[in-house]
Amino acid sequence: MLENKKDLKAWLYLLLPLFLLSVFTFYPLIKTILISLFSQYDSISDTFGGFFDFEAYATIFRDSTFLTALGNTLILVFVSLPVSTILALLIAVGLNSIKPLQRIFQTIFFIPYVTNALAIGMVFAVMFAHPYISGLAPEGLINTVFGLDQDWVGASAERSNWLTVVLIYTIWKGLPFKILVFVGGLQNISKQYYDAAKIDSTPAPRVLTKITIPLLSPLISYILITSFIGAFKAYESVLAVVGTTGRSLDRSRWTVVAYVYDKIGTAGLDSNYVSYYSRGAAAAVVLFIIILIFTIINLQISKRRVHY
Repeated sequence: MLENKKDLKAWLYLLLPLFLLSVFTFYPLIKTILISLFSQYDSISDTFGGFFDFEAYATIFRDSTFLTALGNTLILVFVSLPVSTILALLIAVGLNSIKPLQRIFQTIFFIPYVTNALAIGMVFAVMFAHPYISGLAPEGLINTVFGLDQDWVGASAERSNWLTVVLIYTIWKGLPFKILVFVGGLQNISKQYYDAAKIDSTPAPRVLTKITIPLLSPLISYILITSFIGAFKAYESVLAVVGTTGRSLDRSRWTVVAYVYDKIGTAGLDSNYVSYYSRGAAAAVVLFIIILIFTIINLQISKRRVHY
């Protein structure tokens, strides 16, 4: 009887969160999947139409713009994530090793996390600026310092150039939170492990790989999974850094999220009589499936590699 009362109380506590999840998570997810499966969904009248098919999915995979957006997204994820995680871990180890000015350095490294992303992106755009005609406007800081004549983020910038700038920004912007988490984890590691390593005269790289990283593995797993999901949803950073006229993105610079925003904001049918909204929903579902697959892979790897 007592156990039943505890169960009832638990369900009462869960009632509001479950309601909010149903309204703001489960319902939108289910409806997005349904919209993607009805190729002639009308966003104005909110009617699905009579065609239940996979034509919206077929259309986006025939669309070179979507494939380019997917490629841009994958590059941002699989380059920025490992680099930022490794850098954050090394910086956290360094910060944890120093005592003088430790708090000040932690604050400095944390500043990008509390600064508006669009504002920082605009600063990056100015730093990497290049005038259309040399001499009519000053070069950006990077070109001036290194004596270069490159269009990094302008309308004529090559893909390798603007992607490099976005990657630098993404890595830099992602460091503060990771550093904060790793520093907190390092401070909770018992000093006896490091004292034992000192007695054995263990070199610093071996201490890092055999003591620090294994004991931080739960936090590393958490950081990888959450950062992975966030990196796949990249849009604001790309818009801030390499947005051109009117702070809009050229189609060649879209990510999958930018593609989704464009399609759900366009009414009507395309030349194949597929709803633009259905195409946007299909792209969103594809992104969700990709994130889900890699999250499951990360969790399976964590079961074998993470030490609790």
